[in-house]
Amino acid sequence: MTNYKDKLGGLADKLKTTSLQAPIQKVQPVKAPAPDRATEVQFNNWIPKTLLKRLKTFCIEHEQSLKACNIEALELLLATKTKNT
Repeated sequence: MTNYKDKLGGLADKLKTTSLQAPIQKVQPVKAPAPDRATEVQFNNWIPKTLLKRLKTFCIEHEQSLKACNIEALELLLATKTKNT
């Protein structure tokens, strides 16, 4: 019967003699910092599925976030409606 030290094949000795290496990868944050919540509010509403699909497609084609597209569309609507009244 082999003992525990033989099963490891000298792994413990290798770990003791090998120096530690610095990690190769550097961790970078993926997301931008969270927006200031004091200037934003949550806005929820129900829209037709087909409209949502069109909106998402538009956003992807123009490399914009869904949030940015919604803000731009609402601002454009209000600007147009305000000029007509």
